[in-house]
Amino acid sequence: MTSTTTRRGRLFLREPLPEARARVFLLPYSGCGASMYRQWPVLHEGINFCPVQLPGRENRMREEPFDSYEAMADALAEELLPYLDRPYALFGHCSSALAAYETALRLTERGAAPPARLVVSSEVAPQDGPYGRFLEMTDAELAEELRDLLVGMGGEPHPGLIDLTLGVLRHDVEVNKRYHVPEPRRLPCPITSVGWSRDTGIEPRLMGGWTACGDTEEVVLDGDHYAFVAAPDALLRLFTDLPATA
Repeated sequence: MTSTTTRRGRLFLREPLPEARARVFLLPYSGCGASMYRQWPVLHEGINFCPVQLPGRENRMREEPFDSYEAMADALAEELLPYLDRPYALFGHCSSALAAYETALRLTERGAAPPARLVVSSEVAPQDGPYGRFLEMTDAELAEELRDLLVGMGGEPHPGLIDLTLGVLRHDVEVNKRYHVPEPRRLPCPITSVGWSRDTGIEPRLMGGWTACGDTEEVVLDGDHYAFVAAPDALLRLFTDLPATA
């Protein structure tokens, strides 16, 4: 196996399906790895949902995490290229929405086919941040959030796992604190901004700034901040109009 193949293999817990008509690359939420999307279908109406594994978490725990969304996007724009042979979308929730936006920018700048859609969930636009209750939380408060998230994912909040993950989450929070783009560049692809009706952290009304980043459709779905973890049908339907050919 070549070093290039090995490097690409670490990007996903499972390789994207060659028979899929389109792909959606799912970027993990702060403090989490690709397994947070384990409740999402692998294939839905011909669309392959591909959770991305980032350095510094789960099976890549020994690797250094990215210190900025820009650096993350630079790496992802290179690593994703072999998988852009069909229409694709990017999805990010909360802080990973910002990483998804930066990745879409990098891919476009490098001459790759732009995403058919960028879907951002529960996050303010780049020029309106940093914003969010996580940014001022103590480690104890962040640990409690991790417990809630792990339970929502169907996991067991073991103290050792919480301690291990807390350092990743604290690092990701600091990355978020440093990110602010006063004048965001517009993307050539459509954006869907997804707010959640019972989200008390990022209320849907705070997401209007995404219109500065590209042609944006604003959607509000029923649920709280963590509702996306269960892949509700209303969220999956946002991807079903992806074209069948690139």
